Amino acid sequence: MTTEGRNTPRRIAFMNQKGGVGKTTTTVNLAAACARRGTPTLVVDLDPQAHASLHLGVDPADRMDDASVYDVLLNPDDPETIREAIVEADENLFVLPSETDLAAAEFELGDQPGRNTRLRSALQSVRGRFGAVLIDCPPSLGLLTLNGLAAAGEVIIPMQAHFLALQGVGKLLETIRLLTTGERAINPDLTVTGVILCMHDHQAAHTREVVEDLEAFFAEAAELPGLPWSSARVLRPAVRRNIKLAECPSFGQTIFEYAPEANGAKDYAALAETVFGRPAGVISPEPRADDSSPPPEPATPEPEQSVSATTDGSGEDPVPEVRVVVSHNTRTQDGRGA
Repeated sequence: MTTEGRNTPRRIAFMNQKGGVGKTTTTVNLAAACARRGTPTLVVDLDPQAHASLHLGVDPADRMDDASVYDVLLNPDDPETIREAIVEADENLFVLPSETDLAAAEFELGDQPGRNTRLRSALQSVRGRFGAVLIDCPPSLGLLTLNGLAAAGEVIIPMQAHFLALQGVGKLLETIRLLTTGERAINPDLTVTGVILCMHDHQAAHTREVVEDLEAFFAEAAELPGLPWSSARVLRPAVRRNIKLAECPSFGQTIFEYAPEANGAKDYAALAETVFGRPAGVISPEPRADDSSPPPEPATPEPEQSVSATTDGSGEDPVPEVRVVVSHNTRTQDGRGA
């Protein structure tokens, strides 16, 4: 993938309905990596907890009288509101900050026309200013997340390679399909770019199983064109568990400012190449010796079916039932645990 021109910025929503999976950490640090490559980048903080804003050194408590994404959603057709609300956090890195009052937007906009597309409308007025817009959605499926998905062109799902998180991916994909199809679709062009593995431990057997099943799911989906996730994949490298990534938000810094030599900085810099493409004239570093991505493994028996085709009664091509299944093959043939 390559970063598009400023007139057509990449608009990526980072989404997971499960909290604590590295969603905000990924949004902020990928944005910082993109900015460091010379691309003007905007982080949109749609979470009332304002963690992305705090991560970038913007404290809502210090901006009580300043505009925020809350004001932008209330006044999406006023270009001055969003221009005043955007804060420069670093060179080429900007944030449309959140605030705790944002939680009230769910109720205030509940009966308003175009309530799900207000962010998309507001971003039109700054379209030529940024080459990438990264949207940090809250860990719930409400009006705020719907605004993020309506404004985005693509979705990336940060997750941990755990069984329950894997099951949640199927639910997320089903939600995205509902938002892209039918008469009530709010964003028919929305696609899923892939999954980012956070806090990753590739040595754990369970983790490897989950990743294998996830890759098998996407491989099967690739044979069913027309799905929002037909081109999705597991984005590499995985982000290793790194205490520096947990520490840097408390200093209002990205990992590149706080610990530029840490594994977290190396992983997000490499991920930026995967997501945005390699900058012109830049040679990728040699693969690291402790790469968290597991080495190629011998072929294994096909996992349990993770996508099953069903018809919707319309006579059109079958659509898959979104179901990701972990094949619990952690026992040896004699029945004892591996």
